[in-house]
Amino acid sequence: MTPRSAPPAGGREHEEFHRSLRPRDFGEFVGQRAVLDQLEISVRAACARGDALDHLLLHGPPGLGKTSLAAAVAVELGVAMHTSAGPLIPRTGDMVALLNALGPRDVLFVDEIHRLAPAVAEVLYPAMEDRRLDIMVGEKLGAHTLRIDLPPFTLIGATTRADLLAGPLRDRFPLVHPLEFYAARDLARVLERAARVLDVPLEPEAGREIAVRSRGTPRVANNLLRRVRDWAQVKGSGRVDRASALALLEVAQVDREGLDRFDRKILLSVVENFAGGPVGVASLAATLGMDTRTLEEVHEPFLIYRGFLRRTARGRVLTERGARHLGRPGAAPPPALLSPRR
Repeated sequence: MTPRSAPPAGGREHEEFHRSLRPRDFGEFVGQRAVLDQLEISVRAACARGDALDHLLLHGPPGLGKTSLAAAVAVELGVAMHTSAGPLIPRTGDMVALLNALGPRDVLFVDEIHRLAPAVAEVLYPAMEDRRLDIMVGEKLGAHTLRIDLPPFTLIGATTRADLLAGPLRDRFPLVHPLEFYAARDLARVLERAARVLDVPLEPEAGREIAVRSRGTPRVANNLLRRVRDWAQVKGSGRVDRASALALLEVAQVDREGLDRFDRKILLSVVENFAGGPVGVASLAATLGMDTRTLEEVHEPFLIYRGFLRRTARGRVLTERGARHLGRPGAAPPPALLSPRR
């Protein structure tokens, strides 16, 4: 069975929209300056040696540009990028097929690499370390190992949950870079570039307003830009101005801190159902009718980053800042419950 490519998130049109805005190389990539500076050195050194770049692990919340950065790395290296995702490589044979298709110095990008089955991940160990595949051929007494030599290649893994990555796999990445939430000024630059690519007349004040409410995430910023553009075309002057931005953001229920109604629903549930916490993530997700993965990977990182929620040894706890944001000062539990998780 041939391994599948990663499926479009949110439909083909949604994926094409984000692909059109994807930076082509390091020069077009906005933000993550510390990571880019280090990658530029690694890429230039690999090119000077004529060798493949060391294997690279990118981790951080969704929408921060892990796929875009991997594609930019391949462009800077001047090689092809082969793309798949952990859930789409269910069998060892699928991983063998992906590795066997690589050309010299090519990039294999595996999104959600923490979701690889253990047996599939084990195929990567000799491939990453010794550039070889060891395949068991035959059965019983006739079984023997077939060794396939691989060309130099770079595995780029992306994950939203580095803590779930198997230790032996994580240890085989010489380059490990966390991606962080974007500052509003960098998101404003992301929006400026997106507006140029989409030929959208974006006024600076509108860009700043959208940037502030974009959860520190380029994907969210670009999605909001598209929605504000549609609003301006249908109900406004056609220009994406501050009035159009504010009108759409109000309809979308995105507040000044970037929290949407699901974020606020999470905070309210901690207050109303669990007296401010602590509460385990499974209990909180069940109360909200939300799966734990969405809660932990999509909503919780930003709420923790902004200081509205805290993860402790006993569970999730609403902070004083979170209580004030809900208009319920004093709803947060005592400071004694806010000790960090060990």
